[in-house]
Amino acid sequence: MAVEWSVLVLTCQRGGCVSAFQRELEVRRLRGGLGPRPPPLLLAVEDPWASLGSGGATLNALLVAAEHLSARAGCTVVTSDVLKEAHILILHTGRDFSFDDCGRAFTCLPVEEPSAVAEALVCNLDSLLGTMTHRVCVACGTGFWASAVQCWAPRCGGLRDAFSWLPAGWEGCEGWASSLLSLGMWPLSQQLCVGSPPGVWVCSTDMLLTMPSAPGINWDGLQGVRVIAVPGSQAYARNHGVYLTDEQGLVHNIIYKGTEAQIQQCAGPDGTVPLVCGVVFFSSDAAEQLLATHVIPPLDACTYMGLDSGAPPIQLSLFFDIVLSMARGVTEQDFVKGGGDTSVRNARSVLWAALHTFPLSMACISNASYDYMTTSASDHIRSLTLLPSSASHLFFCKTAHSHVDPCLLEDGSSVTNCLLEGAVRLAAGSVIQHCHLQGPLEIGPGCLLSGLAVGSSPALQGFPLRDVVLQGHHVQLRDLPCRVFTLSGRLDDWQSPAERATYLNMPWAEFFHRTGIREGDLWDAEMPQGSRCLLSARLFPVLHAHEALGLEDVLWLLAPVAGKRLARWRAAWRMSWQELLPCLDKAAELGARQALFFLQGQHKVRRVLLERQDSSLLPLARSAVHEGYHEALLGTLDEVASTAGDAGIAARALACIAEVLGCMARGEGGLRSGPAANREWASAFERLESGDIASGVWELAAERQKWMSRPALLVRAARHYEGAEQILVRHAVMSSCQFVTVGQAELPPLGHWVQVVCPARLDLSGGWSDTPPITYEHGGAVVDVAVLVDGCWPISARVRRISEPELRLVSLGGTLQSEVVAELVCRELEHLQDYCQPHAPGALLKAAFICSQIVQFPSQKPLQVQLMENFRGGFEVHTWSKLPHGSGLGTSSILAGAVMASLYRAAGKAASTESLIHAVLHLEQRLTTGGGWQDQVGGLVPGIKIGRSKAQLPLRVEVEEIQVPNGFTQTLNDHLLLVYTGKTRLARNLLQDVVRNWYARLPSAVQNVDALVRNAEECAQALRQGNLPLIGKCLDCYWQQKKCMAPGCEPLAVGRMMDALRPYVYGQCLAGAGGGGFLYVLTRAPRQKEVLHQILAKTEGLGNFSIHSIKVDTSGFSVKVVGCDTEDCAWPREHMAV
Repeated sequence: MAVEWSVLVLTCQRGGCVSAFQRELEVRRLRGGLGPRPPPLLLAVEDPWASLGSGGATLNALLVAAEHLSARAGCTVVTSDVLKEAHILILHTGRDFSFDDCGRAFTCLPVEEPSAVAEALVCNLDSLLGTMTHRVCVACGTGFWASAVQCWAPRCGGLRDAFSWLPAGWEGCEGWASSLLSLGMWPLSQQLCVGSPPGVWVCSTDMLLTMPSAPGINWDGLQGVRVIAVPGSQAYARNHGVYLTDEQGLVHNIIYKGTEAQIQQCAGPDGTVPLVCGVVFFSSDAAEQLLATHVIPPLDACTYMGLDSGAPPIQLSLFFDIVLSMARGVTEQDFVKGGGDTSVRNARSVLWAALHTFPLSMACISNASYDYMTTSASDHIRSLTLLPSSASHLFFCKTAHSHVDPCLLEDGSSVTNCLLEGAVRLAAGSVIQHCHLQGPLEIGPGCLLSGLAVGSSPALQGFPLRDVVLQGHHVQLRDLPCRVFTLSGRLDDWQSPAERATYLNMPWAEFFHRTGIREGDLWDAEMPQGSRCLLSARLFPVLHAHEALGLEDVLWLLAPVAGKRLARWRAAWRMSWQELLPCLDKAAELGARQALFFLQGQHKVRRVLLERQDSSLLPLARSAVHEGYHEALLGTLDEVASTAGDAGIAARALACIAEVLGCMARGEGGLRSGPAANREWASAFERLESGDIASGVWELAAERQKWMSRPALLVRAARHYEGAEQILVRHAVMSSCQFVTVGQAELPPLGHWVQVVCPARLDLSGGWSDTPPITYEHGGAVVDVAVLVDGCWPISARVRRISEPELRLVSLGGTLQSEVVAELVCRELEHLQDYCQPHAPGALLKAAFICSQIVQFPSQKPLQVQLMENFRGGFEVHTWSKLPHGSGLGTSSILAGAVMASLYRAAGKAASTESLIHAVLHLEQRLTTGGGWQDQVGGLVPGIKIGRSKAQLPLRVEVEEIQVPNGFTQTLNDHLLLVYTGKTRLARNLLQDVVRNWYARLPSAVQNVDALVRNAEECAQALRQGNLPLIGKCLDCYWQQKKCMAPGCEPLAVGRMMDALRPYVYGQCLAGAGGGGFLYVLTRAPRQKEVLHQILAKTEGLGNFSIHSIKVDTSGFSVKVVGCDTEDCAWPREHMAV
């Protein structure tokens, strides 16, 4: 559950590049970072004054939000009515930050989110958005009152001495617990409710905040304002704000940097105190009253309207000017007098009158944590290298969104958004962000490096770095953009007077002695000694009259050399950090980070593809499209596909290109699946078919440029890239041909039939793991059972040589005696050219003639010449199956095996079962149906077995017979039943989605394939044990895995059928890919055919179902030469009622 914000406002300082921040919000909307239903209004709002304060910024942001909501509502003036049902979030970016040019909000965290829809850097802003949207504002329950008041109600004794504004009559709090009970505010159990009511949330971005997933905040009947607090130590509180609450859980006062005694008064029984964490909620009523003050002087000066009206500026604090006005322990006189100048006192008087009547409550969230982002380099480095608390929804990692050799990074270091090439070693306690560096480099402990380009690498190689902060900045000097580098020590304090402070971790006097720099070089003579500090020291070269400046112009300060460097430094125009701050180009900095992110992303693409990693590139593709880097990503994918020298890698690269094109269509242009045989792409396809992958890839890229103009063309181009990918998959799978060994056998007499009968197969676990490319990229394992259905072999083929030099292809009904369903005669090679179109008449049989090499295609020799030269005539093929189309019992692949076996024998050849398994793999790739190997293993190998393939090419399938206990085969016969659901399914529709998800390496798909293989091995073990309940458990697990692999494969009627049967079975599963066909069930009691029929007959909405018996086939398929008279055949021919 998440809050659906009406408006999200991000405030920024005046001159703080509001357009860049607005773009950042829009990008987050595009990539899904603002939730499934992003706010309709995203507003980056600039403070009207340079030093407005958090209170003034809140009022201005509230006004802007209300104005936009009013406009959307059709109003011509601002109306507070729009706040009644609105959920508004205001995030303040706050003041400048020494360690990030874009402020604390955009400080990047060492976090990767594999489950994110789009891959992106995670900033503190993103962390806070996640906390506010998914945790603070939605998780609720009345239980917080007990913990909040029990821990934070003031303790008796001495309060009047400490706080003169406490109300008369407050003597102690011995009865606070009983008061809580009488008020019903201490429930015995938490009670969930709907989440925070409409109102305005205000959140600072100057802290790292973590919250448990269920904070337990009660929102029932909330009035007024609520502040959020987190527990902290009293030592930490000495430099921060804490809340003092009364016996009713209402805020009594806010203590900032209080004395030890004052802080102690706020402590709970465990010694912790409720820290002010920068989060406040205003109910809609309170927000309306606050908004109303924007027209009252001097508060009107806080808004852009006041600026436009010529009002003098004013500075207000959110907590000490707005929130404090509602504290119960503060009198009006003390509150108003606490203001600074007259305008602030007048503003406080207005705020008191408007807000004081609203109750101010506190929710202190146990297990939450708060870490203010100070100007201490040591604190900042620590915050980026320590793991966050267990309450955090984020997981810090050593490397985030970076190309780096992890072996070169010591534990306790951190690298974020970096491209580190070569040997770049990083010691513990050091952080690198937004850098592109080339090794060899040694970065010692205690360092922070940020914003360094690859050109800085040579300069770094000559300087040992230890306990320093080295940053590159984008600076805009009027119309002149330039790069400036700053250098400081980890222990330096920016604002301490120089006489008792350090620079580069040494006293200033020592620094002056080592470098030859004088005080007059850094500070004007008229500047008082007390104002001379690192912040105001003109240390950092910006421009030089004759030479280009670089990183070495600050690095020399670490290891000074006499004369030349000092003179060069003095000749340069230098600025202090204080002077640089207003010149920092936030837009350029954000753009540079983005460019580096996608540059390392391109390296990630190469690494993932070439190393065959199971990492998804789809989130990166989405981000590249959203942020305009799709061309660079497409170029990288073209490069990998054309140079990999591996069909499997190239196929995945082409699939990734299809994903990028699909993302560019942005959900428009039609379905991803569709035809892919447009003539414009034919030349590129022909090159791929011929094995010239490099040329084929570049022809595809050239053709792609013609299809980029609109969504419909992009989708069609994506389809053709998937078609190209399938060509390469076919080439990879056809490597299995080397495991097809064909020997010589006696040529049957002309006119004598070679007849093959085969069982069907049941896949008990592991299906989909046999599907290319999964089977050779991950490895597969499938447990299959060969079965007779209603006592007969349901799949058959027969072949004979005929005197006419032609191919007669005949498809019969369910039996040999059935009517001819389709008949085709091929006399010319061109009659076979549609063999690769699965829906063309006789396509499977045509492909079988080609794959068995009875017919050479293509060839200069006509078909009739080939047949007469090699076989003194042609061939006649008959096929039939008693199973319905889309049964899920492996019919088409097993029939292909039967046809191949009969063709080999009729042509005077012999092939082993292993050869037939791989021959069918080859055939189905030529046919372009893209099937796996489980069907032919199930139907051609007798009994119960497990087939396996390794994650490698060439693809080889190995089959192991599963030895079951004596008598257990008959037990299976008694407990297994087939239920025809009456629903047909088309595996190819499912197959396209499965292959697409696999190539995208969606985490759910990868994890599910792992589980499929694991479940197959567990099922094999259960069969060896003869454990029916455990086998049933594996079947149920398998069905859940199939549904995960191919969502939508369970029709509603099938779901109702399975629900009705569940009490009577150990397990059940739809055969094959699902979507219809046969359901097989493992019954708890034996011989339950009639019982199940009665149960299903009483179940509504099932349609035409039927139940059939199963018998494990222990003999396997059979090949016989039966002569001219097929009546000699002794196999059963009973019809199966379906």
